[in-house]
Amino acid sequence: MHVITRFSFIYCLLMYITYKVYQMGRSAPKSLSSLSLGPQRKCKCYNGYFINGYVFHTEEYGQGKKTYNSGVCVKGSTSSELEVDYYGRLEEVVELQYHTEQNIVFLFKCYWYDTTDRGIRVDLHYGLVEINSKARLRNINDVFVFAKQCPF
Repeated sequence: MHVITRFSFIYCLLMYITYKVYQMGRSAPKSLSSLSLGPQRKCKCYNGYFINGYVFHTEEYGQGKKTYNSGVCVKGSTSSELEVDYYGRLEEVVELQYHTEQNIVFLFKCYWYDTTDRGIRVDLHYGLVEINSKARLRNINDVFVFAKQCPF
């Protein structure tokens, strides 16, 4: 069984989009054409971002402030019927631009916590989630999420 790495998946996706743009010729939408080129080599980084009605700040920026929100939660699901929420701390806000001003993507770079019983505990009565800050996940490749995936 061949395992597709993240790099080869992205490369294959870009090749597929490039092929579709080539097939369409001049009728290809500009947004699709700019995606086929991949993101620009330069990116912008920010200390905070406002999305979904919430202001997020990087953990470093929020140090010493009266109020800040560097905690992120990403709703997820597994292949089984169980839903798994992922909890982390915001390290960096990254803006990627795809060769046109319409194609801008904001990513959150986070460090994540273990979502097993060792890492989190949920109060069933109030629904509050308690996170064990010592149960950080290490050596993971998935540190980025789309900013719009973080509902709170």
